[in-house]
Amino acid sequence: MIYQSRDHGIDLIKARKGKACYGMGLGVMLLDEEFPGFPGDVRNASGFPYPIQFEVIENVDMPLLIYAEDKSPCLEPLKKAAEKLQKMGCRAITAECGYFAYFQKEIAAHVNIPVFLSALLQVPWAQQVIGPNKVVGIISHAELSTLTDKHLESVGIQPDSNYVTYACREIDGACEEFEHLWTPGKKTEPPSAHYEKTEKEFVKAAADFYRRTPNMGAMVLECTGMQTFARALQREIEIPIFSWGTLLDFAYSVAVHRDYYGHV
Repeated sequence: MIYQSRDHGIDLIKARKGKACYGMGLGVMLLDEEFPGFPGDVRNASGFPYPIQFEVIENVDMPLLIYAEDKSPCLEPLKKAAEKLQKMGCRAITAECGYFAYFQKEIAAHVNIPVFLSALLQVPWAQQVIGPNKVVGIISHAELSTLTDKHLESVGIQPDSNYVTYACREIDGACEEFEHLWTPGKKTEPPSAHYEKTEKEFVKAAADFYRRTPNMGAMVLECTGMQTFARALQREIEIPIFSWGTLLDFAYSVAVHRDYYGHV
């Protein structure tokens, strides 16, 4: 945990209306898929120093969320999953794929706790941090054609602003280990990946993207599986890296603010 000392501000405890559990952290909505995640992947709860509560979004998988032209069948299952996490007592809600950006506004309007559905929420922040003369690199796994203006505008990204995009899938063999975990038609049975090979492939692909992009001042990792290797990438290119990890840490810190312990 981030902090271990008891909160001495707690004396009287009382029920919060509509909440079933207490001491909760982040609620994470998962695709209805079976694949593993390395520590750091949102699907792997062991990598985070705060409570994680999972909820599977029934009948919503990658083909529907990412590739279907009509994504409307995702909305009601998403709302139901968000409602369950809110009732469970979660302090904020997130998800496991950057493409849930498509539904950021709808889910934020549907529940009464903060909603952080995509790592892409950090792009406008990154743009402000680096200034207008540099660009934010957005790296995703799926083809760029699947990342639409609707995805971007739903999380506050202006389509003509200072960002550039890159997709691992558009370079043959760039991130084969990711393909073995997630990609329809390319997943192994069972889905599996080797850590060192995955890291090597991803860091090379992302570093190549950085080196051929003039004035890149920060990079945002759209895909939850990428953040496991964010530190290895940062050692290679030495710019700010925004990931699902930075988003979840921020989400928890604003939903459950820490106390400060020290001396004067």
